[in-house]
Amino acid sequence: MKPSRDIARLIEIMAALRTPGSGCPWDLEQNFATIAPYTIEEAYEVADAIERGDLADLRDELGDLLLQVVFHARMAEEQGAFDFGGVVDAVTTKMIRRHPHVFADADGKTAESVKGLWESIKAEERAARGAAAPTGALAGVPVALPALTRALKLQDKAGRVGFDWNDPRAVLAKIREEADEIEAELDRRDAAKAGSEVGDLLFAVVNLARHLGADPEGVLRATNAKFERRFAAIERALAERGQKPQDASLAEMDALWEAAKAAEKTGG
Repeated sequence: MKPSRDIARLIEIMAALRTPGSGCPWDLEQNFATIAPYTIEEAYEVADAIERGDLADLRDELGDLLLQVVFHARMAEEQGAFDFGGVVDAVTTKMIRRHPHVFADADGKTAESVKGLWESIKAEERAARGAAAPTGALAGVPVALPALTRALKLQDKAGRVGFDWNDPRAVLAKIREEADEIEAELDRRDAAKAGSEVGDLLFAVVNLARHLGADPEGVLRATNAKFERRFAAIERALAERGQKPQDASLAEMDALWEAAKAAEKTGG
């Protein structure tokens, strides 16, 4: 089978992989539940390529993510539920319906008005298919989201009905309060309770990020990358001395960490 730029070839390849007797044994064993973790992983790899600004890698990762869509669609087709064409039809219909300001004559030329229009159209769609409207101000936030992202969305929904601080400094005060509670539990030597309080601290930190217009997942990814970069500098510096991290003292590594920070600031 030859490679192709045509989506039809990819659909044919997936059909061949899922054909009993001649297909791939691993692919044939899979179902929606077993493939779902790979779908999530591929979405993260797309985000990683974007974060690194690697467009060549982004092309490949988008292909891997598209393969996940084709895989799920093929399994659904085998059950007589829908096929890949049905997925395409559903999303194109949805995009046209949810953008009347582009494809019809509705008003909504600002980002904020478009967001409100999108939400109202989603509500109309639920009503049209007889689906029960989500109950409660916090309804509709998927449980499977990464915890930081889900916290952000829950806080945003609560903020829409007025349950929110008006000043980031108030959130900062809440962070200090949560940190004090952790310290109190440590003083009582209750590590388990202190650990649970860390969740409250993280939730408050996400809230501060939201008030500052920062994406908590994004800023944490950037900090992770910074940590990796600086720790790699420590390892290189120690290697020049014939040492490994486990052979160095914490004081030595702290000094090298500060040197790495200073080099970044000066562009060295």
